[in-house]
Amino acid sequence: MKKRRVIVLDVVGLRPDHFAVAEKLPHLAALAGRGRLHGMKTVFPALTLPVQAALTTGVFPGQNGIVANGFYNRQLCEVSFWEQAASLVQHDRIWDYLNRRVPGLTTAALFMQNTLHADCGCIVTPRPMHTDEGLVQWCYSKPVGFYEELAADIGPFNLMHYWGPMTSIESSRWIAGAAVRTLERIRPDLMFVYLSHLDYCCQKVGPDHPVVMDELMLVDAEVGRIVQAVDDLGLRDETVFVVVSEYAFNKVRGDIALNRILRENGLLAIRSIQGRDYVDFELTPAFAMVDHQIAHIYLKPGYEKTVRQVLEKVDGIDFLLEREGKRRFQVDHANSGDIVAVSARNRWFSYYWWDDRQREPDFAGQVDIHRKPGYDPLELFLEPGSRRISQDTGLIHGSHGYPPLSASDDVPLLISGDLPDRLQALNSGAACITAVPALLAELLQG
Repeated sequence: MKKRRVIVLDVVGLRPDHFAVAEKLPHLAALAGRGRLHGMKTVFPALTLPVQAALTTGVFPGQNGIVANGFYNRQLCEVSFWEQAASLVQHDRIWDYLNRRVPGLTTAALFMQNTLHADCGCIVTPRPMHTDEGLVQWCYSKPVGFYEELAADIGPFNLMHYWGPMTSIESSRWIAGAAVRTLERIRPDLMFVYLSHLDYCCQKVGPDHPVVMDELMLVDAEVGRIVQAVDDLGLRDETVFVVVSEYAFNKVRGDIALNRILRENGLLAIRSIQGRDYVDFELTPAFAMVDHQIAHIYLKPGYEKTVRQVLEKVDGIDFLLEREGKRRFQVDHANSGDIVAVSARNRWFSYYWWDDRQREPDFAGQVDIHRKPGYDPLELFLEPGSRRISQDTGLIHGSHGYPPLSASDDVPLLISGDLPDRLQALNSGAACITAVPALLAELLQG
């Protein structure tokens, strides 16, 4: 069997139609010229953590438990967003499978979600430390000390370029540089690389704005660096590139503040602490854990009918999924809300529950991805003339999460390299991102 090495490039925001502009994306176009380009369905909810869990497990959120970028712990009455522990994924990942089937094969995951403490040979993932002296911008790595080697070589990773008002291509540029060093030092047989840069501008300006192509050209250059490293190491003949994206963006024109609506209808309990309003998760009849275009709504027993009646009157909601609906969309898991709301394609959900800025919770004006009980895209913007996060929801022009119901929701699957004539993993009808782990296993095992 011919040895194959596989590099998976997760290029967020990349669409199948972007490949039609080959002159602007020379490196991605060159990969497409040596491979096969497919349209592929993603999973619902079309969000970062659920899609990456599907990409690495081969099963839907209803089976792996990753139903959003956050989750509500009913025992602790706490919402947690962007938790990175690998143990939260309740299913084997592709590296777990390969560890059993192909002993000695080396795997790597660079900046993939839920890889903290994973049984993967090489890992680099952000793990900032909050100390009395301030924020320490550190990355967890395996082997131990690998991040420190990278930092000495290419400089430390700057989290401010990865999320917040200062996001820039520098974060994906650092990740691409780390991928090059990983190839040089470890030479993994399977390597995942997460290039997230396009995500930011799509939220800021919308998916069809001309600046998106300008930013994608910057990402293409980083893809080119990784490809060039493969060539420089003499690994091209044995390397297959698999390029994917996670979700399609929708152009949006306004938010829906579900928790504010629940509060106005007497369905959201609040505790006032030092003049600021916080959700009382212990006693509230209902609350919405919002995440882009979906919201998990958790209820106290007996409030199902009342909450549904309120939400059915809200303009801009396309679906309210309960037991059968969650099963149909394959998000029927204990971690899911009692009701899962889906906005219209051109709307998104904000997490706000207050009207008076004087009573907003202390984290509202900060980049605070872990304490906010909902995703806040406005962390990409500062209020003019201040260092506070904006609450002008009109600044958001792109969002995602909507179910993949049409061809416009397809994401690309590009397989490039010396390939077998048939790939069994793609012969079962329309491709879905859940087929990718089986495809990777087939490529690596022959």
